[in-house]
Amino acid sequence: MTAFFSLYLTEGVPLGFTATAIATQMRRQGLGPAEIGAFVGTLYLPWAFKWAVGPFVDVLSSDRFGRRRMWIVLTQVMMVLTLMAAMPVNFTTELKLFTFVILLHNIFSATQDVAIDALAVNVLKESERGTANGLMFAGAYLGQAIGGSGVLFLIPYTGLPATYVFVAAILMSVTLFVALPMKEPKGPPKPPREGSALGAVTREIGTFTRDAYRAFTGSRAAWVGLIFAMLPAGAYALSLALQSNLAVELGLNDNAIGRLALMSTVISALCCVAGGWLSDRFGRRKMLALFFVGTAIPGLYLAWIMQGHGWIMPVDPQMADRPVPAEGLVNAFWGACLLFSVFQGLMYGTKAALFMDITTPAVAATQFTAYMAMSNLVISYSATWQGYAITRLGYPLTLVLDGVAGLVCIGLMPLMVKPTAKPEAVAGSN
Repeated sequence: MTAFFSLYLTEGVPLGFTATAIATQMRRQGLGPAEIGAFVGTLYLPWAFKWAVGPFVDVLSSDRFGRRRMWIVLTQVMMVLTLMAAMPVNFTTELKLFTFVILLHNIFSATQDVAIDALAVNVLKESERGTANGLMFAGAYLGQAIGGSGVLFLIPYTGLPATYVFVAAILMSVTLFVALPMKEPKGPPKPPREGSALGAVTREIGTFTRDAYRAFTGSRAAWVGLIFAMLPAGAYALSLALQSNLAVELGLNDNAIGRLALMSTVISALCCVAGGWLSDRFGRRKMLALFFVGTAIPGLYLAWIMQGHGWIMPVDPQMADRPVPAEGLVNAFWGACLLFSVFQGLMYGTKAALFMDITTPAVAATQFTAYMAMSNLVISYSATWQGYAITRLGYPLTLVLDGVAGLVCIGLMPLMVKPTAKPEAVAGSN
């Protein structure tokens, strides 16, 4: 349990570091919302396509070093190396190069996630899986808080470059004290491989494609669920680059932004559990529709307040004599972000449970992985379009569009019901 908690921590720390701390510094140093939105969108792309590395993790493995442990150690080392490679790159003048290096970093992080999940499937008993998954996601949330809020707290004292070393040190500590000493139990013997390793990987990808096709064409709920997964699940703006951009423009210092990120993370983590419980008790679709509406309300409220205060277009934080926001606007921003984190947490676990409800057990790994991958793709394209919309339409209209787009998926939920089996006819009845 401790090992899985620590391994998921190493997934959350760099994500919080790049999506929160680095994105905040980008805006503080003059990069615009469009550039930052595209950068944040890029962070999530490897997580949208992580299913593609599954066959490589399965086929290219070693019983001597541990089938999964080998990949976990390798990817953690590469995460540290790519992070160190990004440190000397000036993201204000070399944004494309910086984004490329961080993209590589996230490819290794997503690959590590595949290996960790595969290890969990192999070694956890059924009676342990609920507790283990709770600890794993708790580790990821804690990691995001450390990488985001923790780094923002450190920057005033150490400067930004030193925080790369701080994040790398956390990753290496887990590698040295958890991953390397870990004794992976031997699984069942691998079936004999025919042909080359590349051929085996190709066959596994082909099997995945066939299984996915059968899973998504087997019922109406399955293919409607795929469309549902590719649509925004409620509003997103107050959890992506828009929040980081606006926090800097409204004059929040790094400590204040760190406190906001920490409070939001803790609230979402707690509400994630509460949302699942409510959906079990009162109905999945009914609760999820309410949670989707709830994610839109804070953004629409903030849009109304911003419109009233005339804070429409982005303001360069380095501009001389830039306007000073009213206290009411800053307070509204804090309130909207914290309220949004409540509904985002309530929604997150419930949406995953809905995907489980419509997943065909025979192809559960394939189908559920695809649903979650599409959900990550939504985060990627949402961050990207919102960055461009802010620079062209302004904050209030972007928040309104984000809220409206997040409600479209509600119309699909009545169609996401798996048909119940018809009872067999009673012998002798007409």
